[in-house]
Amino acid sequence: MVTDRQLRRSKAIQQRTGRTFHFATRLLPERVRHPTYVLYAFFRVADEVVDGATDRPPEEQRDRLERLRAQALGREETDDAVLAAFQEVRERRGIPDEEVEIFIDAMLSDVEKRRWETYDELEAYMRGSAAAVGVMMQSVMGVEDPERAKPHAVALGEAFQLTNFLRDVREDIEDHDRIYLPGDTRERYGVTEADVRRCDPTDGFRDAMAHELRRTERKYRKGVAGIEYLPEDCQFAVLYAAVLYAEHHRLIRALDYDVFSSPPEVGVVRAAWLWAKTRWHWQRSRDPVTVFRAVSAVPEAEGVRASPEHRDGTPQAD
Repeated sequence: MVTDRQLRRSKAIQQRTGRTFHFATRLLPERVRHPTYVLYAFFRVADEVVDGATDRPPEEQRDRLERLRAQALGREETDDAVLAAFQEVRERRGIPDEEVEIFIDAMLSDVEKRRWETYDELEAYMRGSAAAVGVMMQSVMGVEDPERAKPHAVALGEAFQLTNFLRDVREDIEDHDRIYLPGDTRERYGVTEADVRRCDPTDGFRDAMAHELRRTERKYRKGVAGIEYLPEDCQFAVLYAAVLYAEHHRLIRALDYDVFSSPPEVGVVRAAWLWAKTRWHWQRSRDPVTVFRAVSAVPEAEGVRASPEHRDGTPQAD
């Protein structure tokens, strides 16, 4: 059984490092909320091996990740509160070992990989770093028909991560020497690596960002369409998470895609307002797709976008 100490540490990690996700996690029923804290903390512990220990040689980082793999899967004992709690959650909720393996493999690729030449290559990476997270959450929630829900969980997990990539272009290049904008997109719009290093929002960079926003929004539409397959007591929390993450798209467009000068952040007041608006629409329809269309910053259809002047996210013809 997960102890109070393990739970407190896991929750503190999420509060400190994942504010957007934490807002939505608090809306989950306790049976799901507590193990979700543990899952998120495990993800962060693994991520910190790569991004929080850049002074360590790659071989040492890889060794640490392999130890994490063995401990997470119960092959080795651990006295770490987060890993011990994750072992318990994995066993009790039936999280597939394969998803843990895929996630750790993605973290291993992060040790030295810094560029993704095509979107297909980036998507393959996200299968471990983001989609596996969505699949694990299905186990925690107790989804009745996981195979039916899985493609949507994968899409929504990828949408969340793509939004983070688009929001954090400056942080990724300056702190980690990573460029998540795929090479084929940068080539298509004439964006050089030097442009990104200089944090220069060229016209080509703005076009590339707009292109990737539209791609990400297709993921949101697919992901939200599967919320109906989740247990009823989890649907609103996941829907609200999608609305919150997608809100960054409104902010990015309001900045005319210049994420270098002023990183887009959803403040507490805006998050509360979105909760109230999402809740009001949810009480009226109880249909995730209908509510998402009414509340989120994602345009209803491809080829429609919000112009920089429309800071409320009202759809405008492209």
